[in-house]
Amino acid sequence: MCGRFAFYSPLDATAELFGVENNLDVRARYNIAPTQDVVAVKVNMVDETELVTFRWGLVPSWAKGSGGGSRLINARSETVAEKPSFRDAYQQRRCVIFADGYYEWKTEGGFKTPFFISAADGRPFGFAGLWESWRSPDSDRNLQTATIITAPANTFLSRLHHRMPVSVEPENAQRWLLGGVSVLGEIIANPLQFCAWPVDHRIGNPRNDRPDLIEPKGALI
Repeated sequence: MCGRFAFYSPLDATAELFGVENNLDVRARYNIAPTQDVVAVKVNMVDETELVTFRWGLVPSWAKGSGGGSRLINARSETVAEKPSFRDAYQQRRCVIFADGYYEWKTEGGFKTPFFISAADGRPFGFAGLWESWRSPDSDRNLQTATIITAPANTFLSRLHHRMPVSVEPENAQRWLLGGVSVLGEIIANPLQFCAWPVDHRIGNPRNDRPDLIEPKGALI
């Protein structure tokens, strides 16, 4: 799964890397948690890519309330095209969520150690995501939310967890946003090269959001 991640690269440079104009003012984040805002690229109504923020945790358009989004932070690649919560978004509302890395907890000998996982080349990358727009029946409130697609972990990442977020390199962003149903499998089959290292347990508290959270507390793997 993917339950915490970081995005701290300069937004202007990252937007340029993904071929989209930056129209946002956001700060560096080192401990993004569910229900918080994430930065993403989506295709708008006139088929142009634009930079937006979504609340992390998808709320389907047909949901009776907005409170269930915290349970839908991830969508399994194996069932994303079929499950009612995701299938419409999979066909029509894809996004790429910006990231510099994510956290995973490895359990060994009864102890959990958090690891930070980043692209081996150090570049920011994206998560393959889906987004939805939910309108409150009692007001004009329009809530836009997103989820991150996950897949079975590859050989390297399986050392930490049995699943991994589906990663999208900048040059593949358009393929994910506009591609057909087969593109997800193609992206999963060609994941980024990652590296990982243990970090401080303070990452477990979402109120902690500082650069030193990603400092190595052990050897690189």
